[in-house]
Amino acid sequence: MARPLARTVDGAARNWPRIGCGVVVAVIAPLATAAAQTPEDPGVFKGRKIADVMSYRGAPWLERATRIEEEHPDELMAALPVEAGMLVVDVGCGSGYYARRLAAAVGPAGSVLCNDIQPEMLSIATQLAAEAGVTNMSTVLGTESDARLPQGEVDLILLVDVYHEFSEPEAMLQSMREALAPDGVVALAEFRLEGRSARHIKLEHRMSIEQVMKEWIPAGYELASRIDSLPTQHLFLFRAAR
Repeated sequence: MARPLARTVDGAARNWPRIGCGVVVAVIAPLATAAAQTPEDPGVFKGRKIADVMSYRGAPWLERATRIEEEHPDELMAALPVEAGMLVVDVGCGSGYYARRLAAAVGPAGSVLCNDIQPEMLSIATQLAAEAGVTNMSTVLGTESDARLPQGEVDLILLVDVYHEFSEPEAMLQSMREALAPDGVVALAEFRLEGRSARHIKLEHRMSIEQVMKEWIPAGYELASRIDSLPTQHLFLFRAAR
């Protein structure tokens, strides 16, 4: 059983390789309807430009020492409903920065799946996990439309600053929802679009509360909690809608 969800609060890189008339009206009306139904341009989802995927060549940035001060990862971890023995997944895990922390949180009786679409990222994550002595983490190579997770079994899915890069967000939202256990939770962290706290991050790599809700609620999720105490990120906790 997961612990109660967090209460809503408002308010040294390595040198890895770098990854007028009746007739007129009769003609115009169908054209206007067709225009209203035109699909969005490629690379756009619900009015949001989908960001480019960060290459594995940028993995050292994920491990930068300043990340602790900039993002407060320990505070993020403390807000997650994670317990010993859980099956948890870090989707878009990159170098495994959070996967390693999750591995410690679930303990030897639990397990972590480090999921990414770049095999090079998974190789880096595996290397760093081995160096840290992590033994309860394994990797999963997903696709742009399928996380390839065990269905109905995952207690917690974590996505940190990666969802905005999904090229097939609808398919991935469905894939993750189907992977959740009955009481499973998806934790979504995204750099804030509002305000100036994340102004050092490119606009397309930031999301607003409004945009997140616009995409996730119609996809079959309900918001359980939102934490806004992190210095640069929104943190949403979602469940599958019941």
